[in-house]
Amino acid sequence: MFEELSKGELTLYSILIFLFLENLVNLYLTRRQIFVYETSKEIPEELRDVMKKETFEKARLYGLDKANFEVFKLLVCDVGIATIELYTGFVAQVWARALEVSARVGLNPANEIHVSIVFLVMINIIGIFKDMPFKIYGTFVLEEKHGFNKQTPGFFIKDQIKSFLVGQVLSIPIVAAIVYIVQIGGDYFFIWLWAFVGVVSLILITVYPVYIAPLFDKFRPLEDGELKTSIEKLAESLHFPLGKLFVVEGSKRSAHSNAYFTGLFGAKRIVLFDTLLLNKGLADDSTLADDEKGKGCENKEVLAVLAHELGHWKLGHVRKNIIIMQVQMFLIFIAFSQLFKYSPLYQAVGFPENVQPILIGFLVIVMYVLAPYNTLISFGMTILSRRFEYQADDFANGLGYSKDLGKALVKLHIDNLGFPIYDWMYSAWNHSHPTLLQRLERLKATQKKDR
Repeated sequence: MFEELSKGELTLYSILIFLFLENLVNLYLTRRQIFVYETSKEIPEELRDVMKKETFEKARLYGLDKANFEVFKLLVCDVGIATIELYTGFVAQVWARALEVSARVGLNPANEIHVSIVFLVMINIIGIFKDMPFKIYGTFVLEEKHGFNKQTPGFFIKDQIKSFLVGQVLSIPIVAAIVYIVQIGGDYFFIWLWAFVGVVSLILITVYPVYIAPLFDKFRPLEDGELKTSIEKLAESLHFPLGKLFVVEGSKRSAHSNAYFTGLFGAKRIVLFDTLLLNKGLADDSTLADDEKGKGCENKEVLAVLAHELGHWKLGHVRKNIIIMQVQMFLIFIAFSQLFKYSPLYQAVGFPENVQPILIGFLVIVMYVLAPYNTLISFGMTILSRRFEYQADDFANGLGYSKDLGKALVKLHIDNLGFPIYDWMYSAWNHSHPTLLQRLERLKATQKKDR
């Protein structure tokens, strides 16, 4: 049977088989977690003093709805649509339309860079129509149902338009440069490609919080007061090069909360979500909705969260992740340089023999050929990330914030309707952070050790 198949067909079936197996694993793990949501009706003993039965039930139903939506999306997109697109040569059809559109808009269809740009824009527009029903449902049905959505339809539409335009402004020149480097770079183009993408990545990491993020959310300086003074003292004690303290108005988008720092070189920014501070001490404020009263963290708890985040910086986790990312990119570009002239890869996605667009080769190799490798690396990075999270918690504990960090983790979990019980296999595969119960147990053990 297999002797009758062409190399292109064998490549296609190999891709489809791996995608099927990968999706089968994801479906199996998600079903395990759904079983946990359906059968876990009692609050874990560690949380019975701080979590109400009503909140536990809300979190259980929220998790169950998200997991069922995850299964539906996986079956429709990752199994159904992806399989149909691969089997029908969808990518080759879009490339053919890109050739036609290039000629119509005055570009040169013989210039691969021009066609690649048109293809990129077309595939991104198609992606909007594929993703939009799921985004709308996730935002205005699922998140709305559980009290997290704060977006109006107008805000949502404007946000999507801005996201699309910013995405094109950033991706078009990068894709054009990648194709150009491959064309002129010779046998060792992968070195130049790696250097270019590495520099661009570092620039974007630096530029994004200053110029791009404010296009989507409003940032305001943290007002003077006890919290600001305490954060500045904490940063100074760790020799953290704090530049500015901002509060981002994330409450206009969602009721979820977070905190982070940005910047690679020189002074850095600390950003707090207003939902992290929202309504602190304002439980009796009559202007607030009932489900918002009393949410947020006390100052000491906010400091504990930041001590954890600064622990990532002090322990070099950001630097280590960047180095790993650069090594990963270098290996990917080497693989690309060795495989991108292999004709069956292009035939597998519907191209005729001897038609081998560079952008298509890059996408096929990264998304499909290297998929098994990417899956293993992703799992390895998940393990590493969980290790980093424990280390950052230990760092906060060393600064005396263990008790407050535990309180903050519980509050944030409750405010975000996080369900505290997870199937161990699902969590190990999907969660870059340890579960709440795992972190609380580790903090408690660390406290006992330090006594």
